Amino acid sequence: MSALKDKLQADLTVALKSRDEVRLRTIRMALAAVNVEEVAGKEARTLSDDEIVKVLTKEAKKRREAAEAFGNAGRAAQAQAELDEQAVLEEYLPAQLSDEELGALVEEAVAEVGATDPKAMGQVMKVLNPKVAGRAEGGRVAAAVRARLSG
Repeated sequence: MSALKDKLQADLTVALKSRDEVRLRTIRMALAAVNVEEVAGKEARTLSDDEIVKVLTKEAKKRREAAEAFGNAGRAAQAQAELDEQAVLEEYLPAQLSDEELGALVEEAVAEVGATDPKAMGQVMKVLNPKVAGRAEGGRVAAAVRARLSG
């Protein structure tokens, strides 16, 4: 079993004993998502830490989007619950890149590819994605690349 999954299991036990409802339901949901991913496909497999980070990133994004939808619908309590769950998930994710760090990585990728116009965005993204994996959301990376290439 991966170290991250072991940590989730251990934290689940701690949350259960301390009766921390938010942490308990969030970790249960995260472990369920990991288990679903492990049995998806033709045969069951054990996920690596990197694959678990991708699953947790996807779950955190779902929480962020749900909180936004609840907020727009005037349901503040549900929005706050989603944000609380997102905060718990982010404890297990790598630190997000700042705008300056992301900009520097975009500059490196543009220089490496030799891109001069927005048509080269796909090539830049191909070089950049492995460098930012799990540390910046895809939409944010694409927006930074688009801004750099068009301006």
